[in-house]
Amino acid sequence: MITLYGTPRSRTMRVMWMLEELELPHEMAPVDFVTGTKQPEFRQINPNGHIPVLRDGDLVLWESLAINLYLARKYDRGLWPKTPEDEGRTYQWSVWAMTEAEEPLLTALMHRQVHPPEQRDAAKAADAAERFTKPLGVLDGVLADRDYLLGSAFSVADLNVASVLSWAPLAKLSLSAAPHATAWLRRCTGRPAFTRLQKKL
Repeated sequence: MITLYGTPRSRTMRVMWMLEELELPHEMAPVDFVTGTKQPEFRQINPNGHIPVLRDGDLVLWESLAINLYLARKYDRGLWPKTPEDEGRTYQWSVWAMTEAEEPLLTALMHRQVHPPEQRDAAKAADAAERFTKPLGVLDGVLADRDYLLGSAFSVADLNVASVLSWAPLAKLSLSAAPHATAWLRRCTGRPAFTRLQKKL
């Protein structure tokens, strides 16, 4: 049995989406990302003190997007790329989501929604929103001539990137300047698995 440690309204959501896509039986082990991750028993699973964590038999994995790559490959239902070239692009886009898109998006989210009002910094939020326009523009350009990141079919590359970009509305970040990326995100989040996921959040 697969066990997923975390809480839905966190990066754990990304793995929950993948598990829905693959229709894999699993159990949730609730771990609060503020206090639960500090507990000694959780630190034995992930010494970094972050969620999510996946346990699949004897394997324990950290990092949400790495977990999704593993699941897509091991339990392939059409989401894993078919060629080494597309595998490379899948790794590229997954790393890109973390290194280029997530930080400004998350900074805006924290300072517009998550932090208590007295801890929010409007200048930091505005700067993050401005910095977000660069990766958004890159994504929009790539999607100008294709439906999905690897071509015509939805893949783990799309799921990983869309799971990060799906936070944009919560962060009050406009995607209006990127019509191709907007349409792509709508296609990704319109999938039945994402709809089922939303009912669990």
